[in-house]
Order: sequence, then C-alpha cells, then structure tokens
Amino acid sequence: MGELVDKIKGNLDEAAGKIKQQSDNPDTRDEGAAQEIKGKGEQFAGKVKGVLGDDI
Repeated sequence: MGELVDKIKGNLDEAAGKIKQQSDNPDTRDEGAAQEIKGKGEQFAGKVKGVLGDDI
C-alpha cells in the first residue's frame, strides 16, 4: 500500500507546486518549485516500492 500512498502524495505535491508557481509572490513561486520537486521524488519512491516491494 505504501506504493500507492507515495504516488498519490507525489501527485498532490506536484500539482500544488505548479499552482504556487503561478503566484506573483517570488517566495511562493520558489516554494512551489520545491514542492513540485518533492512531489516528483515521492512519485519515484512509489515506483521503486512497486518494483522492490513495500519492505524497503
């Protein structure tokens, strides 16, 4: 189940990051870029768990 949870979290973080990057505030844009990268990392972790199993 960890695979699915990581992929969902990743998708949500990536979407929220993309929305924040549309802001006029430079701090919010930077935060959004970081959140999008975090989301991509979570999605990758979910893929790895899917291949190796949730025991990692």
